[in-house]
Amino acid sequence: MEFVVVTGQSGAGRSQAANYLEDLGWFVIDNLPPSLIPKVSELATGPGSTIDKVALVAGAGLDVERIAGAVRELRADPDSRVRVVFLQARTPALVSRYESTRRPHPWATENSLAAAIDAERQALEVVKAEADMIIDTTNLTVHQLRDRMVDAFSDESGTGSMQVRVLSFGYKHGLPVDVDLVFDCRFLPNPHWVDELRPLTGRDLPVARFLQQQPITEEFLERLRDLLTLLMPAYESEGKSYLTVALGCTGGHHRSVWIATQIREHLVDLGYDPRVTHRDIDR
Repeated sequence: MEFVVVTGQSGAGRSQAANYLEDLGWFVIDNLPPSLIPKVSELATGPGSTIDKVALVAGAGLDVERIAGAVRELRADPDSRVRVVFLQARTPALVSRYESTRRPHPWATENSLAAAIDAERQALEVVKAEADMIIDTTNLTVHQLRDRMVDAFSDESGTGSMQVRVLSFGYKHGLPVDVDLVFDCRFLPNPHWVDELRPLTGRDLPVARFLQQQPITEEFLERLRDLLTLLMPAYESEGKSYLTVALGCTGGHHRSVWIATQIREHLVDLGYDPRVTHRDIDR
C-alpha cells in the first residue's frame, strides 16, 4: 500500500499537485482534515479494498500538529510506504496569487496577508520536517510542477529506490531552495570569458574540452564522485525517498551544466537513474 500526503503552504499548489497525481492513477482525496487521515488509511487497507495508491491532500488550517501526528501514525504501519510532499513558495509570490484570486487566506486575521502567510510558514515547520520531498513553486510554471510530480510518482518511478535529481543553476538567478546538496562551481575557470565559448553552453563539446583542460577540474570531480559514493547509500539507509544534487555557477550556462552531466554519469554507475534539469540554461 502506498500513501502520499501532499501538504504545505496555502496557495503553493497543493490542489494542482493533487490533479497531477490523479492523472497518474492515484486515488486522490483533496482538502482532507488531518483528523481523518488515519480513518482513511484504515478504510483503504481494510478487507475488500481494491485501492493500492492513495494521495491525501491536507490543508494545514490551524491544526498543524495533527498533520505531523497523522504522518507518523501512517508510517508506523510496516506494510505501507508513506511519502510526504511539502509545497512552499515565497511570500511575495503567495501574496500575488491570493490577490489575483481574491480568496481569503486561512490564517488571515486583522493582520496583513503577508503576516498571515509568514505565520502559517512558521507553524508548518513541524510538518516540513516530516517531508520526503520539498517543492518550491515560486518560479515554477504549472508544466514544471507537473513534470516534478510525474518524475516522482509515475509508474516507472515507483520503485523502492531513492529517486535522484541533478540540477544546474546560476547563482545570479538565485539559489534553489528545494534541493538537498549544493556544490559551488564558480571556482572553475569561466568559459564565459572566452569569446568563442560565450554563446555556447556546457552541452557543447568546445566548452567540455575547455573545462577538461583545467588542472583543478578533474581533482574536483574525483573528490565529488568520492563524496557522492559515500553519501548516496547512507541517505538510502536512512529511508530518504528523494534527493536533489545542485551544481551552481555564475549564470548557469557553462560550468554547472557540464559538471551536472558528469555527476549524472557517476550516479548512473552507482545504480541510480537521475533526472537532469538545467534551470537557467536558456536565461
